[in-house]
Amino acid sequence: MLPMLIALSAAFGLLIGSFLNVVIHRLPLGVSVAGGRSECPSCHHQIRAYDNVPVFSWLVLRGHCRDCHAPISARYPVVEGVTAVLWALVAAIATDTVDVVLGIVLVTALVPITLIDLDHRRIPNAITLPAAIVAIAAGAAIDPDGQVTRLIAGIAAAGFLFVPAFLRPDGMGLGDVKLAGVIGLCLGPAVAVAILVALVAGTVWGVVLGARVGVAEARKTQIPFGPYLAFGAVVALVAGQPLIDWYTGAF
Repeated sequence: MLPMLIALSAAFGLLIGSFLNVVIHRLPLGVSVAGGRSECPSCHHQIRAYDNVPVFSWLVLRGHCRDCHAPISARYPVVEGVTAVLWALVAAIATDTVDVVLGIVLVTALVPITLIDLDHRRIPNAITLPAAIVAIAAGAAIDPDGQVTRLIAGIAAAGFLFVPAFLRPDGMGLGDVKLAGVIGLCLGPAVAVAILVALVAGTVWGVVLGARVGVAEARKTQIPFGPYLAFGAVVALVAGQPLIDWYTGAF
């Protein structure tokens, strides 16, 4: 039964990944993600349904538009594939229904947030707000006993990052604060692991960057924190609670 659930999750993840490509492209431009057919960015021909099959169509067309033969970025199948893997991962490790639902909500939001933050240095409210609403509603409906703990985790995580965002708005934005809140709403106490991993990963990259371009230049470089939070969230999704249990049992 579990292998079937994982396979179905991966298949749905591929379809959702295709939609997330639309979100990643259109949302920063202020274009509706709900209407309009996908088109080639070079020749603007509408993409045929049989050329819009996740991953498969890109491979068949060898990464080029059928009409104008312009190259199509490999990012599209990568986003679809990564989303499928994340959905399958949630199905494989979740222990109950609320973990499945909140895990799916989280990883689905993390994919476009990561790429939009990398491209545009911002995390849209149009993603974090719906994710927070769905997480709160789903948590209350499926697992009301654990809802208070998740709400506290979300508020605590957002509050923790709000301090540096308030003191140094040029270094951390409110989008990161809101994303931390969403992660807390989905993961509960394991959000502490997510933030710790994000801070460590960001620090390591800062050290590497400083070694490559010099400390003075590295300090001038804006580094989006959303991708680090997303990475931390995935680590916490997989190993957050076991790490917390190990830590609390060791002291």
